[in-house]
Amino acid sequence: MSKQEQQLPPTNFANLLPPVNIQPTVESWLRDDMPSFDVGGLVVGSDTKSAQLWMKSPGVFAGKPFFDGVFRIVGCNVIWDDVAVEGSYISASSENKVLMATVTGPVNSLLRGERTALNSLSRCSGVATASSNAVAEARKAGWKGMVAGTRKTTPGFRIVEKYGLLVGGAATHRLDLSQMVMLKDNHIWSAGSITGAVTLARQAAGFSQKIEVECQSLEEAVEAASAGADIVMLDNFEPGQLKRDAHTIKERFPHVIVEASGGITIETMGDYLSEHVDVVSQGKLTQGYSCIDFSLKIIH
Repeated sequence: MSKQEQQLPPTNFANLLPPVNIQPTVESWLRDDMPSFDVGGLVVGSDTKSAQLWMKSPGVFAGKPFFDGVFRIVGCNVIWDDVAVEGSYISASSENKVLMATVTGPVNSLLRGERTALNSLSRCSGVATASSNAVAEARKAGWKGMVAGTRKTTPGFRIVEKYGLLVGGAATHRLDLSQMVMLKDNHIWSAGSITGAVTLARQAAGFSQKIEVECQSLEEAVEAASAGADIVMLDNFEPGQLKRDAHTIKERFPHVIVEASGGITIETMGDYLSEHVDVVSQGKLTQGYSCIDFSLKIIH
């Protein structure tokens, strides 16, 4: 890493999230959690109270925009403590809780937003922590490529998990079905051939979208690259074969991005790292992560 890179300030990924898109998503979470009456809200009333957000397990903190969004919609105000910097590793525990924020508003509104806000925060931080750990392992091995997630995300919650990937230092991979063309085995079988599928996809994608092809062999990868694919995914390859085939592809098609994927975890990732592999993607980053523990307690 150069001195210039080391001096760059932390990226504020919250600037990626247009409120016009985030608000309807957060509102849908709240509607799902409160489809009719809130008897608990009747019981506690609407006096103004404050509640403290505590982080209670170690991990990379992420998810502030979603926590803010929930409480903005229910009419509460969030004041963050200085320690609450996204991307920071917080050494919290049940015995050593860390105060992250104070939320103020009508007590029934505090409780209406509580669980939804905590769910988004704990899961986003969980993804960020898993991503940070995976990237750290790759850098420790001296590999300079990208660790990426996949499209294996939770329906209705994708934006949070993709955001967590970024805060944790990983790449999002394609954000959705429309962002990048990925031709998988079912596409190829339906189209009849890799060449035919790539050719037709390029007609619609033009110059503005990359095309990736999932490949089960070196021969398929060569056909995909020859047909004009920008990225070849070597899927479910054994590590040794993957490294040999990635080398061959880069020799013949140096401009093509090579991605390794298929059952790769943080424990096995080191076996797949190679100077000829540009991306290692892991579905487990958004499909098998552990949540970080937070609680919100009303001051009394």
